Amino acid sequence: MRAAIIANAADANHLAYSPAALFAYGQGMSQIDMPAAPATPPVAEKRPQSVQHHGRTLTDDYGWLRDGDYPLVNDSEILTHLEAENAWFAAQMAPLQGAVDTIYAELKGRIKEADKSVPAREGQYLYWREFAVGAQYRTWWRSALDGSDVQCILDEPALAADAKYFRLGALSVSPDGRYLAFATDRDGSERFTLYVRDLASGALLDEVIPDTLSSIAWSADSTMILYGLANAQWRTDRAMCHRLGDDPAKDVLLLKEADDGFRIDVSTTQSETHLLLVTGDHETSEIRLLPADNPLTEPLLIAARRTGVEYDVDEHDGQLFILTNDAHPNFRLVTASVDAPGDWQELIAGSDKIYLTGVTCFADFYVVDGREDGLDYIEIRYYDDPARIERIGFAEASYDVALGENPEYQTGVLRLGYESMVTPGSVYDYDVASRELTLRKVQEVPSGYDASLYATERLMLPARDGVMVPVSLVWRRDKRDAAGGNPLHLYGYGAYGIAIPPGFSTNRLSMLDRGYVYAIAHIRGGDDLGRHWYLSGKREARMHTFEDFIDVAEGLVAAGWTRAERISISGGSAGGELVGAVLNMAPGLFGAAVAHVPFVDVLHTMLDASLPLTPGEWGEWGNPIEDVAAYDLIASYSPYDNVAARDYPPIMVTAGLNDPRVTYWEPAKWVARLRATKTGEAALILKTNMGAGHGGKSGRFDSLTEDAEEMAFLFHHMGV
Repeated sequence: MRAAIIANAADANHLAYSPAALFAYGQGMSQIDMPAAPATPPVAEKRPQSVQHHGRTLTDDYGWLRDGDYPLVNDSEILTHLEAENAWFAAQMAPLQGAVDTIYAELKGRIKEADKSVPAREGQYLYWREFAVGAQYRTWWRSALDGSDVQCILDEPALAADAKYFRLGALSVSPDGRYLAFATDRDGSERFTLYVRDLASGALLDEVIPDTLSSIAWSADSTMILYGLANAQWRTDRAMCHRLGDDPAKDVLLLKEADDGFRIDVSTTQSETHLLLVTGDHETSEIRLLPADNPLTEPLLIAARRTGVEYDVDEHDGQLFILTNDAHPNFRLVTASVDAPGDWQELIAGSDKIYLTGVTCFADFYVVDGREDGLDYIEIRYYDDPARIERIGFAEASYDVALGENPEYQTGVLRLGYESMVTPGSVYDYDVASRELTLRKVQEVPSGYDASLYATERLMLPARDGVMVPVSLVWRRDKRDAAGGNPLHLYGYGAYGIAIPPGFSTNRLSMLDRGYVYAIAHIRGGDDLGRHWYLSGKREARMHTFEDFIDVAEGLVAAGWTRAERISISGGSAGGELVGAVLNMAPGLFGAAVAHVPFVDVLHTMLDASLPLTPGEWGEWGNPIEDVAAYDLIASYSPYDNVAARDYPPIMVTAGLNDPRVTYWEPAKWVARLRATKTGEAALILKTNMGAGHGGKSGRFDSLTEDAEEMAFLFHHMGV
């Protein structure tokens, strides 16, 4: 994790009901109360609103779909329109219900219902989590090191029993093992409420803290909790300290962030000797250090913020290990004494070839995570012998590997997570002394999975400016059409420096088994090939992201993997922006599209500093309020503002009424403009989850029906 706090896009999770029942559920109706299926789609009234920026006129026909009382949405006219869109969605999906049910059964059949994580030691306990048969949510457990005294420390199914939506946020056990601090969200708004449970008695303490939005960190003596508090604009601008037993109204303010674009998080070093107050946006960070045994002292600033400079920190025996991009975009590793945190000494230089992504300090060694030529690696390094470097090796040519749960500072065994596009998620223990890997768990697929039936490949395809873009492919061997007749699904994200790993997906098998080739376009805007890859797709270079995606699609056609119009595409959040932009730029290339909670009204959102995320997003997209060049660039690609009278492929869109990241009116406005403007008869449907936010409905089975709906929609319109 970088020190800068990044609002990562969430995958859509969805409700396990038929489309008609979904609509009824969202509106609090029974299916008996449902109106007759509509014969025509809803048409939103045009009510032009025009504003001037930099001498340009910006007109919005559908701005009225934003409730002026947001985050409350009570306007009956707006709700009626969203309900009408949901009814149209249900009517259009009803003929596909048989396919939805079939696909849902496939997806559910690949989930091990009674599942358990590999226990991890923390202090004098082993901790793990379990799913029971039929359970939507986990239970969290611990035992003594010898396996005795088994205790359920948190029962998510019980907490979620009376909720239409439930999400567990931060969770942390106190250093002495007595208390559990956890935070929950019950409506998808991502305003979490923090609770503390006494694990000795099982009782919740009286103090309850609303509006938290951060990790949770404990003082060394287990008497105080550090947390981040969100303001009315959903910006985490305060780091607070709560003493157990006190009234939360008396909590101590540790740090107040004045910059609206910065967010605060709290964390603990691996050694647990220090607490970190982390502030940052998408490109700049600033960290302060507190002793864990005295968190009410004045925080120690490690390095003052400099625009564009990020750094992350861990600590070992009074020495700070600082990963920073101050001298090289791919980061370097420096050290400094806790007593002189500004005196940095270089340990690992920045490299054009190697991208450093993380550092974790253990008692006898430290671990460096990185990426070389787009491939993850993990290295063990030693404090007393800088020349001793041990890289953990894996056999596959393309894979995703990362440190797993490693709460102990004093350890000789590392927990790793590993997967590839054909290898299910696997948990390994790596013995540092013997350099041996022990497989502890492989993701089970109850309905069966034979890896030999599938193949994967990594290609490099040229973008229009000559840059080579990596593409990860997976397909079923006996379904491959050498003549290029396979349907192909192309996925991309391309923002915030988030790499899309070539990982495993049981859901994806339903596509592969029907003859699909599945491709991930590792386009610029992510950091798949290093920090430069991210910088080459942000702000003024944003068009590279969209062009890369289109060029990859055309390159796959040219290479004989598929044909034009045999390509379906999908993306969520900023990936939904990608979908919207490429549909405007090359609509005839794609056969069908799905956009989940899509960030499609980019220009209006970036012009509105009152919205929760906007000030922090200017570093990513540019500030069109102050910068005319940023205004013109965003205006040139913003999906909502570039809808035109052209034939678009069939499009499915989702939204969340309580979404604080991509507000519900963005997809609603986009669909309204598309419906009023586009030519042709291709399907256009919008579903708004009326009781959820950015991640859609909660629950591990509830998510599967909308996954099944998405596939049924794509298969139908792609002729699969």
